[in-house]
Amino acid sequence: MKITLLTGQTFDFSSYFGFEIKVVRSGKAKRLTLRIDEKNKCPVVTLPKYCSKKQALEFLQNNQDWMVNMLARLPSEKKFSNGEEFCFWGEKYVVLHEVGYKGAKFENGFLKIGGDKTFLHRRVCDFIKEKALKKLAEETVKKAKNIGCKVCGVAIKDTKSRWGSCSSLGNINYNWRIVLAPKFVIEYLICHEVCHLKHQNHSKDFWQELENMCKNFEDGRHWLKIKGKELYKYV
Repeated sequence: MKITLLTGQTFDFSSYFGFEIKVVRSGKAKRLTLRIDEKNKCPVVTLPKYCSKKQALEFLQNNQDWMVNMLARLPSEKKFSNGEEFCFWGEKYVVLHEVGYKGAKFENGFLKIGGDKTFLHRRVCDFIKEKALKKLAEETVKKAKNIGCKVCGVAIKDTKSRWGSCSSLGNINYNWRIVLAPKFVIEYLICHEVCHLKHQNHSKDFWQELENMCKNFEDGRHWLKIKGKELYKYV
């Protein structure tokens, strides 16, 4: 990615390294930082206001091995196909495609789904998202009620890095892929976001509230940190 500043200075590092590097200029940044955009599969370098191209290039060169290693560890894209096994809300299912069948439903350990095989992946994703929204909304409202809070709305998103969010208006969003995780992980995330209805921060009170609601929240949190990125293979 190339970015040109008002000074005329151009930052384009992709040609130096052979892979795309996204450049972000931030007036608030105190130093150069580097992260991996797991959805778009590219490094993102954030530059402080007065950072020169030479400084940025040296920083990236010093971190080249880290970037290559982190990109290599990203899961390759995967599409749902006939016979594919996956988890939904802690239960295992196998995709069963039947050309003459109309619709989609969970049945006896299978996700029975029809339609043109060319669009099978998209149809499976659409079905999972539909069921995910229903289940997540039900569980979110139930848990919020338990702590005397009200949920104004629940939605699912295709976010790049966040698994969930809660606005000050009481709207909660989830990354749709979370329903493919183990059940204890889903439980943790719902509790985490519901606790934000009461505590819009990560204060001591927030963590205490979370522990009261979800005793093994550390297990779910750890799983997402270590294995969560594997779920991004489904695009």
